[in-house]
Amino acid sequence: MRLDRLRNFALGLRQTTVVKQWGECLVFKVAGKMFLILALDGGTIDGVVFKCTPDEFDELVETDGIAQAPYCAKRMWARVSDLDALPEKELHARIRRSYDLVVAKLPTKIQATLGKAE
Repeated sequence: MRLDRLRNFALGLRQTTVVKQWGECLVFKVAGKMFLILALDGGTIDGVVFKCTPDEFDELVETDGIAQAPYCAKRMWARVSDLDALPEKELHARIRRSYDLVVAKLPTKIQATLGKAE
């Protein structure tokens, strides 16, 4: 099941935690900072939200099935509503990139505790 693969991928990133928030959303965090949201409808994925740079955002939203994530910083968070819009390998790369962007904004002392992420 794709949900299990995405959840396992995200949880495989160093010191990642997951909490259920905002109803049926799984929110993945590193050092308490969000880097991924899996919006669920029952046991299926209704949307995947991840952080990106403004340039990446502009490129992503040109693809059908990808738009600005509601309630998130403009041009910094993308929402994939159609999972066919990105191949799974690319989605994993985007999730990893989101994790890296969030880690880069953490205080140096916290970054040092994370070491080199897998």
